[in-house]
Amino acid sequence: MCAALAERGERVAAFKPVVTGLDEPPGEWPPDHELLASVASAGQSPTDVAPSRFGPPVSPHHAADLAGTTLEPLELVRAAKAARERADVLVCEGVGGLMVPLTSGYLIRDFALDLDLPLLVAARPGLGTINHTLLTVEAARTAGLDVRAIVLTPWPADPGHLEDSNRETIASLGDVDVVILRHTTESELVQAGESLPLDNWL
Repeated sequence: MCAALAERGERVAAFKPVVTGLDEPPGEWPPDHELLASVASAGQSPTDVAPSRFGPPVSPHHAADLAGTTLEPLELVRAAKAARERADVLVCEGVGGLMVPLTSGYLIRDFALDLDLPLLVAARPGLGTINHTLLTVEAARTAGLDVRAIVLTPWPADPGHLEDSNRETIASLGDVDVVILRHTTESELVQAGESLPLDNWL
């Protein structure tokens, strides 16, 4: 999203309240905050994108506990709103899922509510996704969040009956738009973003 919107001239800010797992060996992609800073167009550094960063690959509240600190929800919300003010569009990425705690009493869901942003749910296309995805949609809507779409990714090059059925079932039972996003590489981010119905979501 960030890469495609920036390519068409939008001033895009990215925000991710917490990054964990920086102690893990490098993978196919750079860490989230570095990747987002490289494709957003609002002049952000990686530390602007993600103000809280931890080494262990654990949930944010646990990572903070291990570091001897506590995440402050109000500070994270202020930082996200500051990023929004410097851009035409703010794309905010969650951390691990809607019900993941940032602190023991404050979930990613609460963070989304405090920012009053529409929600996109990224989900896997394979076995188990119907239950996980519909539970997420239900939890979001029960809290009052506007679920704009489900993005099934990485969508296989040759999807089978399972993936097609999952897509149709989630759309029908969830009463929600379901789009696909194929596996992509860092050099293909703009094209991948342009394949999404961005204008329907903004």
